Amino acid sequence: MPRFTTRPEIRGTFGVVATTHWLATATAMAVLEKGGNAFDAAVATGLALQVVEPHLSGPGGEAPLIFYSARTDAVQVICGQGTAPASATIPAYRDLGLDLVPGNGLLAAVVPGAFDAYMLLLRDHGTWSLEDVLAPAIAFAADGCPLVANACLTIDAVKGLFKADWPTSAAVFLPKGEVPRPGEIFRNPDLAATYRRVVKEAEAAGGDREARIEAARRAWYRGFVAEAIDDYLRRTEVMDVSGRPHRGLLTADDMAAWQATVEEPLTYDYHGYTVCKTGPWGQGPVFLQQLAMLKGIDVAAMAPDGPDFVHTVAECSKLAFADREGFYGDPDFVDVPVETLLGDAYNDARRDLIGTTASHDLRPGEIAGHGGRVVIRAKTTDEDIAHVGAHGIGEPTVARFDDAEKAPGAPPDGDTCHFDIIDRHGNMISGTPSGGWLQSSPAIPGLGFCLSNRAQMFWLEEGVPASLVPGKRPRSTLSPSMALRDGKPYMAFGSPGGDRQDQWSLHVFLRHVHFGLDLQAAIDAPEFHTDHFPSSFYPREWDPGHLAVEGRFAATAIDELRRRGHRVEVEDDWSLGRVTAAARDGDILKAAANPRFMQNYAIGR
Repeated sequence: MPRFTTRPEIRGTFGVVATTHWLATATAMAVLEKGGNAFDAAVATGLALQVVEPHLSGPGGEAPLIFYSARTDAVQVICGQGTAPASATIPAYRDLGLDLVPGNGLLAAVVPGAFDAYMLLLRDHGTWSLEDVLAPAIAFAADGCPLVANACLTIDAVKGLFKADWPTSAAVFLPKGEVPRPGEIFRNPDLAATYRRVVKEAEAAGGDREARIEAARRAWYRGFVAEAIDDYLRRTEVMDVSGRPHRGLLTADDMAAWQATVEEPLTYDYHGYTVCKTGPWGQGPVFLQQLAMLKGIDVAAMAPDGPDFVHTVAECSKLAFADREGFYGDPDFVDVPVETLLGDAYNDARRDLIGTTASHDLRPGEIAGHGGRVVIRAKTTDEDIAHVGAHGIGEPTVARFDDAEKAPGAPPDGDTCHFDIIDRHGNMISGTPSGGWLQSSPAIPGLGFCLSNRAQMFWLEEGVPASLVPGKRPRSTLSPSMALRDGKPYMAFGSPGGDRQDQWSLHVFLRHVHFGLDLQAAIDAPEFHTDHFPSSFYPREWDPGHLAVEGRFAATAIDELRRRGHRVEVEDDWSLGRVTAAARDGDILKAAANPRFMQNYAIGR
């Protein structure tokens, strides 16, 4: 492995932060410096990310959070994943001639969960006022922030859709009718006004800090925000990736009926570490299943950038993600056999399926009385690609086709946002806010933000764990992580990347645990992933035998992977992986951030 890293592993004793944007990192650190705790910093950071990374998250999106509170000495999960509307049934979509939920537009909207998740965290674990945590986001929206290049590329990719069919989005993201230039100051006055009104209504309600936070929740889910969303969706048809205009199904009643929830994490013990993840309403257990298979393999005997490591981990990923398709869904609606899926006996049998050559089959396990059939979509057609070019697509970064099929200058696929924060009190939090990105759906007039398109992760098929049902959570890809070491809270970490989140973050974890790489070196190491399972994003393809590797892998390693039957796709040298991490090692706090695309940043003192 390389002796030098792109950046130092940040170390300090007061507090550390790592996020996917330097302005969000600065926001979080400023909160810590002013006396706020990690949870205050997380809320301010998540709200700021909605403004500075509008192509990757927004106020209409979702925010799963996993955190350790020194006060309660417990790890908990806040589920900020909204649910399907009451009228969102399989027949409702089928009657429209659809066999998939469109990847963008209004039919893909679920209840926007991020705001309530942040307010719940702030109320129960933070110390700051609503006004103070919203101040950075309001300032970025009102006074402006410089747009990163990928945001501009994303706007450019969908400018035709905005101009022709989504005029409300054109008004927000095409100032003066033109795509903003990278580094140009971008403002969103409507969003600033929305958040200012939330603060004003909360203050007018009176009461203490908690009462004002509750008033803000009412303003969002039962007040003017919900009313504006309801009004727009009831009276508006908009074009989506299906090539036809549709109205949305989300209503103010759906928003009023939902609240973020607090849950216990799923955990798995691995070589002295206990990894904590969300439940199977997300893909988090995939990380744990991979550990359960790898526990019976001598990973430390492999080279961290060698073909044995890549082959073995990729084959474990294929099996775990196949089980995601076969068993995972909202446990409020689906009996997910988590204990069996993470059990030794089951994973001993799964491990035995890993051979010396690459599998090209999708192989979910069998557990009596559980699971359902796995839906396999045919390869994308030329007609699908034409629709994508004209109307955008569901994934946060616009396109999900082979490089030859992407529009020139299209940004890399597979991103969202992430943050990891640890304060001097020992509190730590990992969050992966996403959804409501600028290309997901038209901006709601007067609010300045878009709605989530997470409903595209439902199947319009009966008998599938992730089948669409009203009030059900989509089986999300969002997957923050936390790890204890020897029973003590140690690391908060995670990655953007859709289906690849629980691959890239796993690789960093393994290289840190087994090979002793510090956080930055583990993040810098050459990355890889497989798309050998149905994608969570429209048009839900799968790519049997696929293995993407960064060009920094040795040619001999790439040749050996091909010899073993992997369909290797060599990507640019620094193009895969988006991981950030923060850790507490005794009195020392550490943090590191992905150097790819020159956007993520870690800081601490």
